[in-house]
Amino acid sequence: MAAQYAIALFGAGRIGKVHSRSISDHPSTRLKYVVDPMPGPAQTLADSYGASVVDEATALGDPEVAAIVIGSATSTHADLVEKGLKAGKAVFCEKPIDLSIARVTACLKAVMDCSAPLFVAFNRRFDPAIAEMRRRIMAGEIGPLELVTVISKDPGALPIDYLAVSGGMFRDMTIHDFDMARYILGEEPITVSAAASALTDPEIAGIGDIDTACVTMQCASGRIAVITNSRRASYGYDQRVEAHGALGTLRTENVPITMLVQEREDGIRREKPLFFFLERYAESYRREWDHFVRVLQGEEKPNPTGEDGRRALLLAEAAYHSLETGRRVTVVEMEGG
Repeated sequence: MAAQYAIALFGAGRIGKVHSRSISDHPSTRLKYVVDPMPGPAQTLADSYGASVVDEATALGDPEVAAIVIGSATSTHADLVEKGLKAGKAVFCEKPIDLSIARVTACLKAVMDCSAPLFVAFNRRFDPAIAEMRRRIMAGEIGPLELVTVISKDPGALPIDYLAVSGGMFRDMTIHDFDMARYILGEEPITVSAAASALTDPEIAGIGDIDTACVTMQCASGRIAVITNSRRASYGYDQRVEAHGALGTLRTENVPITMLVQEREDGIRREKPLFFFLERYAESYRREWDHFVRVLQGEEKPNPTGEDGRRALLLAEAAYHSLETGRRVTVVEMEGG
């Protein structure tokens, strides 16, 4: 059997469990360490994969560890990115690198001379339909691109104690859609205009957050991207993307619970979409880890990069600034942090 890359996982929560499964399932990687301030969940997760619970210094100081996976609290991400890369470890970091654009910029500057790769986990790029959509756009199948529409709606809001420290919907939820819009557009938006409300839960309004939004972005070429978000979709996890070009349209549909269709005189009935992101993007997480392993093997460059993470956060900051000022905002205004 070929040698496996030893991986240290930071964070034993929900996303940590997803990544630990990907690490274990891949023939070229094994989970060696779990690092988490909560000893109970850390030990349970480690025991499931034959790993050990250790502290940060042990994980970063072990020369056998080829890479670290950062799935811990967002407030820890930037520090761990810096420590991991400076220790010579490849870094797989969940989004965002930090909630502050100034901190993200400083982090990337601090590690710019490090030789180890940094990957930021915008997993939706690895959805098979999205990847094929981008391939066909690049091949010219719908002609010059003109309009991108991203629809992203959760089946319900996350717990209020999580939302209170999440950085707000644009930084926590819409950041995936900002990255998706950039990925499909193939160029950077230069202006952002946002409208938003808190309509689904008075507690969300109470913490100063939003749950319903529309963001319009425009590129220098004139191309437009529109993102619509809601924290409430009673029918399931609504994830659709449409790319419209001079020759036609490419569109991804929701993934149903099953492909069963009932046809009767009184109508046609299809299954609802899969309920949440863990089910909807299960294949994306697997493909994302496959890519990261190829990065470890020197076969590919990390994509998305730390700069992609920074660019998505810049768009989130521009959207918030648009809400605050009631005007169309240029992205360059946000560069100062």
